[in-house]
Amino acid sequence: MTMLLNPCLSFRDNAREAMEYYRSIFGGELEIQTFADLHLDQDPADADKVVNAMLTTERGLVLMGADTPAAMPFTPGGSVSLSLSGDEVEELLREWNGLIAGGTVTMPLSTAPWGDTVGTCTDRFGISWFVNITERV
Repeated sequence: MTMLLNPCLSFRDNAREAMEYYRSIFGGELEIQTFADLHLDQDPADADKVVNAMLTTERGLVLMGADTPAAMPFTPGGSVSLSLSGDEVEELLREWNGLIAGGTVTMPLSTAPWGDTVGTCTDRFGISWFVNITERV
């Protein structure tokens, strides 16, 4: 049996925009279902909100997301950050540049004590990212 651990990001009313943004960075196929699609729209204000979005890339990355219903509390970003790492320098640099567009660089890409190139940022949706490129840039 295969087991996967896939991050699922929470948003307030902009999950579709965020997931399309991530698709523009990582590529892949994006599937989106709304509360109305699954007949879960008890509050009419939630009908067009995203209950389930799944981005699956050609490289095997899976990122999920959903809007938090209006009746539930929401804290952007929370206490989780996503880590993106590998040795595909050009691809990771392109993704880094996509993530920082409209966001905040909290640690610019630089050489870490272990020799990799690392950086941290918060994207325009309040999601924290750690990028680790195993080849020196």
